[in-house]
Amino acid sequence: MIRLIGYFFGIGAVLFILVAGAVAWYVERMSEGLPDYQVLAKYEPPVTTRFHASDGQLMAEYATQRRLFLPIQAIPDLVKNAFLSAEDKNFYTHPGIDIEGVGRAVMVLAKGGRMQGASTITQQVAKNFLLTNERTLDRKFKEAILSLRIEQAYSKDKILELYLNEIYLGMGSYGIAAAALAYFDKSVTELSVAEAAYLAALPKAPENYNPFRDYDRALDRRNWVIAQMAANGVITADQAETAKETPIDVNPRPSGTYLASSEYFTEDVRREIVQRYGSKSLYEGGLSVRTTLDPTLQQEARAALQNGLIEYDQQRGYRGPVDTLDIGSDWGAELGKVGALSDVPEWQLAVVLESGSDQVSVGLQPPRTVSGSLSSEREIGTIALSDMKWALRLNTKDRKGSVRAADDVLSRGDVVYVEKKAEGEGYRLRQPPKVQGAMVVMEPETGRVRAMVGGFSYAQSEFNRASQAYRQPGSSFKPFVYSAALDNGYTPASVIMDGPISLPDGNGGYWEPSNYGGGFAGPSTLRLGIEKSRNLMTVRLAKDMGMDLVAQYAERFGIYDHLKPYLPMALGAGETTVLRMVTAYSVIANGGRSIEPSLIDRVQDRYGRTIYKHDQRFCADCNSREYDGQSEPQLVDERDQVLDPMTAYQITSMMEGVVQRGTATRVRELGVPIAGKTGTTNDEKDVWFVGFTPDLVTGVYLGYDNPTPMGRGATGGGMAAPVFIDFMKEALKGKKPVDFKVPEGMELIAVNRKTGMRASGSGSDVIMEAFKPGTGPADSYEVIGEDEVAGTGFGGTGQVSQQAEQAITQGAGGLF
Repeated sequence: MIRLIGYFFGIGAVLFILVAGAVAWYVERMSEGLPDYQVLAKYEPPVTTRFHASDGQLMAEYATQRRLFLPIQAIPDLVKNAFLSAEDKNFYTHPGIDIEGVGRAVMVLAKGGRMQGASTITQQVAKNFLLTNERTLDRKFKEAILSLRIEQAYSKDKILELYLNEIYLGMGSYGIAAAALAYFDKSVTELSVAEAAYLAALPKAPENYNPFRDYDRALDRRNWVIAQMAANGVITADQAETAKETPIDVNPRPSGTYLASSEYFTEDVRREIVQRYGSKSLYEGGLSVRTTLDPTLQQEARAALQNGLIEYDQQRGYRGPVDTLDIGSDWGAELGKVGALSDVPEWQLAVVLESGSDQVSVGLQPPRTVSGSLSSEREIGTIALSDMKWALRLNTKDRKGSVRAADDVLSRGDVVYVEKKAEGEGYRLRQPPKVQGAMVVMEPETGRVRAMVGGFSYAQSEFNRASQAYRQPGSSFKPFVYSAALDNGYTPASVIMDGPISLPDGNGGYWEPSNYGGGFAGPSTLRLGIEKSRNLMTVRLAKDMGMDLVAQYAERFGIYDHLKPYLPMALGAGETTVLRMVTAYSVIANGGRSIEPSLIDRVQDRYGRTIYKHDQRFCADCNSREYDGQSEPQLVDERDQVLDPMTAYQITSMMEGVVQRGTATRVRELGVPIAGKTGTTNDEKDVWFVGFTPDLVTGVYLGYDNPTPMGRGATGGGMAAPVFIDFMKEALKGKKPVDFKVPEGMELIAVNRKTGMRASGSGSDVIMEAFKPGTGPADSYEVIGEDEVAGTGFGGTGQVSQQAEQAITQGAGGLF
């Protein structure tokens, strides 16, 4: 008997050794070629890049996976406990695997069943980061081995941090921070018990618990998590009961651009980030980009430009409906298929239901629910004849001319844009303008772009006319011709002949420029030349200096990269952008310092380290630990001096005259010191106004994308300046007017603004003109270019001829 027992014991020992050996061999084999778990220490997941406005408002997010990485210390206990209750309540006590759960899974598999989960959070980290999702016994053993090793190498908090930032939770979101925003538009610190429990219900199968597809199933799963939280003691019974009674109120956060009206600005920032750091950094690098955008100024710029474009467009009449529908039993469903301008929220699409002589009944496009489906609500409104008067002028392909009744304009089934009236009931008829434009607002001291609008609507056209459209600036370029002159010996009181000029065109013919409106004024000061925007004077001035010098200055200001030294270029015949023009005017406004225009203040990487900063000035004493009576620290500015500060003030003063007495007198209504210049190109294809106060430069451009005459009388002063005025009225609200600073050493001498001669007493023609030290009004009357107009009645030196005086007084202005 003893021998028999010994026999069986021996067999058992051998079997044990064989099984143990087999297990050891299997474990050894499974351990071979396992991924290096130490890479988790250098884990850098794809993280969302975020753009913020200068005041911190979120502008846009870019990501291949919507994820915001949060350190474990930043994750609230409520959120951590919700996930632990749902996924692994023993996480902080087990060695990395759930022995009982693994055994149960193996038994099910041995009986021919499907491989079960039974994964701890550590195992899920091992699987998600290092293994595949295949359901095999080999993968399960590898997962267990890696989990044990991970537990030995990392703290529990580190493992939980990796898990909570990596898991996919649906709605395109990875990690709890992105999911909180995606589902509830909240940060994790703002989540309620019910919301945290719902997120914790998602890791197993996010799509199965989508409340829009299967609300009851999502609710049951969430309530189960709440019950587990109560059972584990992380919330009270009362909290659990309240949370269970709370509906799942998902409020999806929109993706893409968030800050209204900033689409053009945002897209230019996106392109710059890609250019600097590449697409991978943009979509996976977790960059934090602080832009220069001022949201308030941006909204005001958008409104001013849109209103200006609409006003011009409506003067040209009604061009027809957006679309035409066959109205059936449900007009809302058909109308919902028509795409609207998403970035013009004030407007709605509507379909004409009934049309009479005095008013039109329209059905408004139904809104979409948070799930993206079309709302079942149907709203009807009216457009009175008085709210569509501009459309009584028809300009369609089939009909031209004026009509009197509303039903002559709109018919049943027409799809149009409408805008709800601010006062009273009803809607106004609208149409997206064909004419386009752009506006840029900049701080002259820094080059920071505070607002940028690249067209009427980004949804209508993504082409940014502020930074991408190269158009002729016309007379708005003239200040740089005059700046070159003032920097090289001329004064604002220098006199140039405003008379006919004929120059060989290089092709056997002659180029004979003219002033806007024709005519000429005879001998005139530089000041009058720019105030009245005289083409003939500008050409003669450029010819006297030499176009090589003008081209050099234009390139120094950054208006052009390579300006051909041809005289027509002095009249703004070269092509440039609004952004470049505003930058060049900013150089004048800041006293002649070069600036680099910037849409970005700072870029930080995912760890908060600054990798780019626009402001390159430095301050050696700004970080002093204590105050010991030392003087105020100074910022060291090493930027190039593009223009003499005194020249900058002279041209600024002359452009103040443009506003006070010249082609932009309507800008005077702002009632603050403003300098600026109008611009209109040949055939009125482009109109400009660029103006500035001491701390804000604004440029406006209007024109068709396919250069087309905008009609006789369309000028920078008549079209672009009003847009500038509308914007500046809002931008200057609450701000104290500031005068332009006169540089130290500059002399102010009373002169006659027409003759440039020293004056005494007072009168409408007497002004205080700015002169550099060693210069002043001429002692004798000298006219530059008088020999080129001999025989015209504008000759003579030493005095102003009677004909010239009369011409100066009555002569036509220049190109506006």
